[in-house]
Amino acid sequence: MSADFTEQLLELITRASTQLPEDICQALERSCAAEDDGAPAKSVLGTIVENIRLANERKLPLCQDTGMIHFFVTAPLAFPRKAFRQAAEAAVVEATHRGLLRQNCVESVSGKNTGNNLGYVSPVFHWEEMDDESSREARVTVLLKGGGSENMGTQYSLPDAELGAGRDLEGVRKCILDAVYRAQGKGCAPGILGVAIGGDRAGGCEEAKAQLLRHFGQRSRDPRLAELEVRCLRDANELGIGPMGLGGKSTLLELFIGARTRHPASFFVTICYNCWCMRRQSTTLVF
Repeated sequence: MSADFTEQLLELITRASTQLPEDICQALERSCAAEDDGAPAKSVLGTIVENIRLANERKLPLCQDTGMIHFFVTAPLAFPRKAFRQAAEAAVVEATHRGLLRQNCVESVSGKNTGNNLGYVSPVFHWEEMDDESSREARVTVLLKGGGSENMGTQYSLPDAELGAGRDLEGVRKCILDAVYRAQGKGCAPGILGVAIGGDRAGGCEEAKAQLLRHFGQRSRDPRLAELEVRCLRDANELGIGPMGLGGKSTLLELFIGARTRHPASFFVTICYNCWCMRRQSTTLVF
């Protein structure tokens, strides 16, 4: 069982590293077409689109920073977690050996690189129980999260007097636009934002990152959040920051907002920033 999982997961990692999902490719192409001829933004986006084509054609990583490795698993209780973890780790080691993953796992105290992308909580596993306990399938998504974009993530605690942001959706909007403005093209814009309202500090980060798994154009089921997503995306692109901060209409490609319950004393707004190269791919495992 473990060997079968390993091959499937190696193929999944390979796709994530070398092939950008179609919804993201289409968004980049639309953004490129919308920029003015001769503008730096159009040149940058054109180069990105060509980079995507070459990576797919030559089966090479889309970016030199292949990121931290996250596995999101939705499965019934009967799913063999230990076997999956062992297979995932074996797939990560092999993908690193093949050059599909850069050696991105560094021990924080010693500064030593483990050399194979394995370490304490590396890769990262996110588990969610499936409602259908009779199922013999598990849905697995891998997300390769780049370090430059991760550095642009931030968390706010409302109310925020400096921003004039209260504990409401307007306050959330002010936090989002402040985060985009402060990034100023760093993190390899145009970016993709996952936003979480509420939760505790750790839960907010987890919820924000999970929003990045949504398909482009997939609005929140909560109409209030769906409206806020559209509004913030429009407002962010009107800032004129543009690709790589060189100016233009494409500061963000997409923005997703989720919400968790919170403690009455806390109101966190957590923002997970991802670069244009959002490498997420999914597969179904049968066990």
